[in-house]
Amino acid sequence: MSQTLAQKDVQVLTEADAYQIGLEAYMFCYPLVTMHITYSQCTNLEPGKKPGFGPANAFSHIRAYPDANFKAVVRPNFDTLYSSAWLDLSNEPIVLSIPDSNNRYYLMPMLDMWSDVFASPGWRTSGTGAQEWAIVPPNWSGKLPDGVARINAPTPLVWLIGRTKTDGPSDFDAVHKFQDGLSLTPLSQYKNSTATAVKQKIDSSIDMTTPPLDQVNGMSAAAYFGLASELMQKHAPHITDWSMLARMKRIGLEPNQKFDLSKLDAKNQQAVEKGAADALKLMVSKLQTLGRPVNGWNMNTDSMGVYGNFYIKRAIVAMVGLGANQPEDAVYPLNIVDSDGNPLNGENKYVLHFEKADLPPVYAFWSVTMYDKDGFQAANSLNRFAISSWMNLTYNADGSLDLYLQNENPGAEKEANWLPAPKTQLGVTMRLYAPKDVALNGYWNPPAIRKVK
Repeated sequence: MSQTLAQKDVQVLTEADAYQIGLEAYMFCYPLVTMHITYSQCTNLEPGKKPGFGPANAFSHIRAYPDANFKAVVRPNFDTLYSSAWLDLSNEPIVLSIPDSNNRYYLMPMLDMWSDVFASPGWRTSGTGAQEWAIVPPNWSGKLPDGVARINAPTPLVWLIGRTKTDGPSDFDAVHKFQDGLSLTPLSQYKNSTATAVKQKIDSSIDMTTPPLDQVNGMSAAAYFGLASELMQKHAPHITDWSMLARMKRIGLEPNQKFDLSKLDAKNQQAVEKGAADALKLMVSKLQTLGRPVNGWNMNTDSMGVYGNFYIKRAIVAMVGLGANQPEDAVYPLNIVDSDGNPLNGENKYVLHFEKADLPPVYAFWSVTMYDKDGFQAANSLNRFAISSWMNLTYNADGSLDLYLQNENPGAEKEANWLPAPKTQLGVTMRLYAPKDVALNGYWNPPAIRKVK
């Protein structure tokens, strides 16, 4: 009698195989599990109680920049105001209506449950005029109203993380008007003047206090893979994932059945558990080397937002920056060391000098943001946490630009270009919105930050 594939796999699965597959499978599933826990928390709180939280199929708008004491998110930006929404397409498509932004930069990236950006309407792609999009679930074959364009979602749950360019607090009112013009409407209620409000059921069993990352990282291998197998039934892996799915099937992890670690023998169970634990350690250790180091900066311009089969990168980004954009929309050079190879420290004074021909190459705008060693903004006399290209900066006579990164005010003549620094180890992040090709292909790199001797 010929053996089935499953029977054969059980016989030939060695401890080494089980370990390696456990390690790979942990990283493969990490974004899916993390997105699920994040979704569960974000949609389990009444609207208005916490920024970014509220029912599915409704926007939660961030109305102001974070203040000096804000610590809910690491490395927040001071360039845009967010408009976040989780879309539940289980019953029908959702229509996204976007008003005319009057040429204001914005983007509305949409992530599937594997954390891949599959669409990003906005300034760079679809323009800034009024537009309507139906986000359609897999295998939906209905008809859309005239004037409503179709976006196919790979999974029935989608995270929309809108960002709208904001030129400081004086610009908030104008941005609020644009935000208030955004809407999400189930297709069956489109253009219905008596449309019902979004219904929400609060689930008291959901852990609302432990951050999603801590919940995911604290799971046992059995619980983690068990949840992943359930989620894969609803949120199908990408068609390019066949090879990974074939490997995971060897330990009993597949989309169409509940994972049960106890079906493996004791040694292989332990091997899978060790593989999962080591995968998380590997993700942490690879974080600093994931990008391209240049001039003391870490440049991440490849396989961001859409990861293909680069599963370890997808997992690491889900761990440290869930919701990352495609590089064509934005790149974030992260400073690691100064021109001497030393980490930046607020006890010192630094200059970031751009030659006229080497200013950050963007179609939209750029910024440099200051954080402390933990990735949070620090209080300062100007209440300034970032310097952006829209500001009234002082350029040198030759068109070059000097930014002063230091704790003390450099004086009235230089104050416009002063980025206040706390007296701790520093974290400096540059942001390029709609970067030009030279920033994506490595022909342009950020200049080194130089310590003032």
